[in-house]
Amino acid sequence: MVLITEELIRKRAEHNDGEISTLEELSLHQEDIEKIDNLQNWCRELKILYLQSNIISCIENLGKLKKLVYLNLALNNIEKLENLEGCESLEKLDLTLNFIGDLRDVTSLKYNYKLKQLFLVGNPCTDYEGYRQFVSTVLPHLQTLDGISITRSERIIASQSFPYYKDHVIQDYNEYRKRRMQQKLEESLSNANVLPPDLDNEQEVKQYWSRSTKHTPETRVQLAKDAQMMRERKKSSEEKNVGKPRMLFNSEGRPWNINEAKVEFKLIEDFDNNCLILDIAVYRYMDSSYLEVDVQPEYVKVLIKGKIFQIVLNHEILTEQSTAKRSTTTGHLVITMPLLQPMKLMKPANKEVNKIGEVGTTACKPSRREMLEIGSSKSMDFSCIAKRNEDVKERLKKSKDDRNLKCEEKIPSALFVDNSDVPPLE
Repeated sequence: MVLITEELIRKRAEHNDGEISTLEELSLHQEDIEKIDNLQNWCRELKILYLQSNIISCIENLGKLKKLVYLNLALNNIEKLENLEGCESLEKLDLTLNFIGDLRDVTSLKYNYKLKQLFLVGNPCTDYEGYRQFVSTVLPHLQTLDGISITRSERIIASQSFPYYKDHVIQDYNEYRKRRMQQKLEESLSNANVLPPDLDNEQEVKQYWSRSTKHTPETRVQLAKDAQMMRERKKSSEEKNVGKPRMLFNSEGRPWNINEAKVEFKLIEDFDNNCLILDIAVYRYMDSSYLEVDVQPEYVKVLIKGKIFQIVLNHEILTEQSTAKRSTTTGHLVITMPLLQPMKLMKPANKEVNKIGEVGTTACKPSRREMLEIGSSKSMDFSCIAKRNEDVKERLKKSKDDRNLKCEEKIPSALFVDNSDVPPLE
């Protein structure tokens, strides 16, 4: 059972900065509310109240809302029109698609002198003979019924035949009441035999929600409870299927390298400024509020829209002096981290002693640091461009000479006999 709580009202009062005492408009639709409570004590200034698409069965606890102008109770389980005499400012009342059977309950609105619009379409009482004539006579201040204006001539004719229509309304209501009693008995038996479907069986769930049911208050309540129960079961099953928590450290407490967001990054060692620079290619158009940066002496962790990026550093850094900036053009996140101790560069040796004992100069490869970086390399050697161009030209010239073959005259064989009848080739 869903109740109207202070937390729910504050949640729906965001347009009023969460303040409920001065609230003038409140929408509590589609919340599966079964009972109206606390509103007349907490929200005395209400002028507009939306309570449609719930399972409210009784109109109550609204008498202190003296400033209420519009009340929407459409698509509920209301069977009796009552307890609205205290709403002095009520001008519009919407009771569409409820279960009001006794049309005589409309007389309870005769003291709501400001009531101009009333909607009862979709209720059983609208099928009674003389329904419109009865309402227009009982409520002389009403201007519109079910969206259709009540003319002066229509009201005069209805008032003249009021006794006739009143008898028909009472007779139709008595027949409806008998059907309603039989309906309650049948619903109590049918609902007891229907079991909720198995959530793991999609076909069973589909059959359950596609079955035909009667349009009664009990059916609507039962369907709402089944839907709530299925949501809770689905939520509990999803919680059970949640995977293991992400491990950010090993058993010894050392951090792992993690890149759940699959973003490109570069870790640059800046020897001149004695710092480390971490360049993360964050999504360009993502708002910076989705980023959380945690810089530790030995590792850096960045939350990118809930996904973890963590990298281990080879040098200890100064966390207090570290900075994180976001590029306005590329969207990259650049974290600059000063080192605790300056880096020492080892110069490569250019001499080595051979096996014979002679000292000779050898070409020694300079040591190269392996960078933890992903992405295309931006380095290019421009010194070899001219040499490569000459090599390409030489290969093209050689292939062209091979294609130019010399044409030589073919020497005829010794057995060749020249036939004078054959004309010479021109």
